[in-house]
Amino acid sequence: MSSVLLLSSEAVGCLGNRKPTCISEYPQIVDRPGVRARIMRLFPCSAATKSSSSSQNSVEDELELSTVRHRPEGLEQLEAQTRFSRKELQILYRGFKNECPSGVVNEDTFKDIYAQFFPQGDASTYAHFLFNAFDTDHNGSVSFEDFVMGLSILLRGSIQEKLNWAFNLYDINKDGYITKEEMLDIMKAIYDMMGKCTYPALREETPRQHVEIFFQKMDKNKDGVVTIDEFIDCCQNDENIMRSMHLFENVL
Repeated sequence: MSSVLLLSSEAVGCLGNRKPTCISEYPQIVDRPGVRARIMRLFPCSAATKSSSSSQNSVEDELELSTVRHRPEGLEQLEAQTRFSRKELQILYRGFKNECPSGVVNEDTFKDIYAQFFPQGDASTYAHFLFNAFDTDHNGSVSFEDFVMGLSILLRGSIQEKLNWAFNLYDINKDGYITKEEMLDIMKAIYDMMGKCTYPALREETPRQHVEIFFQKMDKNKDGVVTIDEFIDCCQNDENIMRSMHLFENVL
């Protein structure tokens, strides 16, 4: 079910080429020349076959809606709710239905597929957090609507929308604040996912050290939590984070 596998914008920093210094920068992948190809493999739906005519694909998509367990919203409604064109939604839907015939994906399947792209580490915890970020109605599954709504924000959303999405990922218990413990949980999950394929090699205390730096920078009033306003203000004033916001804009 690789079409729902997506690196969130703030995790893209692990593809950087410098020593981590900000929240958008994590350990780099050693095989940097293959980074673009690796990212594109996370979006197989964007490379769906186009040998059929547009009208034929449209008819097939509409017929398919009646055979899946979860019936998605009409393409016109999704086109109005996202920043994707009807043609792009058709391509995304064909890729999604090929990987998820039932129309939804559960967390275990999400984890299994995510692990295929990061065999050098343990991606299960990060996949859990990312799954929860996509599962906006918290029903234990990600539908096509969930997928394209999140993808629309990450690929085509405004800076404010992308940062709101990233904040929601870090706010694990959804109480409207990011604690140091929550930030550490996400950071550890990313380091665990990257595994041995990082440079320089990580020490056990590295995630906590980086969190201390990040949290001090974000928690401006020193009350022990980071609010959405503090998070967005800090990110918008960081050149590296702003650069990472644009990395996936032309994937489709």
